[in-house]
Amino acid sequence: MAKKVVASLQTAGKSFAKVIKMDKSSKTGAYVFKEEIIPDEKVKEYFQKK
Repeated sequence: MAKKVVASLQTAGKSFAKVIKMDKSSKTGAYVFKEEIIPDEKVKEYFQKK
């Protein structure tokens, strides 16, 4: 019987968030999605920078 492995974003007392940012490509004009996993404290800074 196979074991199910579950990845946790909470390790060592820190909590993390998966953020997805939508940018418009300068080459094609299509939208590009960028995904990152960052600490909860940095979420606002991530979305404020260009």
